[in-house]
Amino acid sequence: MDKFLINGPCKVKGQVVISGSKNASLAILAATLLFDKPVEIKNLPAVRDIDTMLKLLKSLGLKIAINKNNKSVLISRSKNINNLASYSLVKTMRAGILVLGALVAKNGKAITSLPGGCLIGARPVNFHLNSLKKLGMKYFIKKGYIYAKIKNNLVGSEIKFPKISVGATENTIIASCLAKGRTILKNCAIEPEIKDLTNFLKKAGARIKWVGKRTVVIDGVKSLNSISYSVMGDRIECGTFCVAAALSEGNLKIKGFDPRLINTELNLLKQLGAKIKKTNNEILIKGSKIIKNVKHLVTKEYPNFPTDLQAQLMVLLCKAEGRSIITENIFENRFMHVAELRRLGAKILIKNNKAIIEGNTKFEGAELMSSDLRASVALVLAAIVAKGRSIINRIYHLDRGYEQLENKLKKIGVNIKRIS
Repeated sequence: MDKFLINGPCKVKGQVVISGSKNASLAILAATLLFDKPVEIKNLPAVRDIDTMLKLLKSLGLKIAINKNNKSVLISRSKNINNLASYSLVKTMRAGILVLGALVAKNGKAITSLPGGCLIGARPVNFHLNSLKKLGMKYFIKKGYIYAKIKNNLVGSEIKFPKISVGATENTIIASCLAKGRTILKNCAIEPEIKDLTNFLKKAGARIKWVGKRTVVIDGVKSLNSISYSVMGDRIECGTFCVAAALSEGNLKIKGFDPRLINTELNLLKQLGAKIKKTNNEILIKGSKIIKNVKHLVTKEYPNFPTDLQAQLMVLLCKAEGRSIITENIFENRFMHVAELRRLGAKILIKNNKAIIEGNTKFEGAELMSSDLRASVALVLAAIVAKGRSIINRIYHLDRGYEQLENKLKKIGVNIKRIS
């Protein structure tokens, strides 16, 4: 099993290019099941979750032609369609559930394994199932599989999500594109990755319109057109590199991402002392010698501070002056990195979903264990500024969502090595 060897402290400086968004790509790839005609998806990140999703689509009867040189994939429908999304492919990846809406809408039935992914919380699929049921899907669950079918077509409906859910919003939008009549979805998640999904579907001829902040209206169509589409940059990767610069007194130019999509995160880093300049598709960020604390930060749905950057920010607050508090509002097991940060010298107290962080930590290198995707990268950030050598085990979590992380870090001055 691979691990990282990091010798710190390091200062990040230079330039980094952000890869395509993992989360946007997964939803868009699931939506390709709706098409009869070929679709080209560009700017796909070379990460494990994307490989898994492509294998899943292939198992469902899509033809996949990968062009590694230009990070694109051409997807077309074969005659041998299969409706079984097996546990072996869905178990490692939460986004596997997104094929459910597409399969039912296009093929009239699906057998989909209940999904896996990082062990960061319950993340139930009932919101997905309840909204698809309102469109006319009948289902039962047996031995870890969802058996779903429809009579003729899904039929448009008005649905209000009881709680904002990224996955349920995506699944229902995808399914509604081919439903008969009009669907109105209220209390939707509005993450940039969801807007990227709807932009993709609109370009292919889907009739989708955002009205108000969290409402989307979809008029069903019979079929979608063949298109080529480039996925947006990865918001969480961009935020992670911003934190790396702020943490290490770095000086970093970040290219390939629209800074307007992370205004909340950039404004917070400015408050903590980082100097930031933004242009159309670039961010220039300089870390400060003195990092200020934050009285109380709460993770919430977009456009608020994202749960996927909470672990990375916690590392920064360990180096801040004074005490900071983070309340984790999205996932109940999202503090799994804390025990490992303590091994490096962090002083963090957990009370239910609250982390109380005492600042001015002098991190000392240690051997560490990754627990999930975002926790893993937080340990990498801490090791970058720790004194001495750190070993980070189980980095396969990282490979699920960060493209060539060690190569990107090497280019900006981090002493990091992958060892098998």
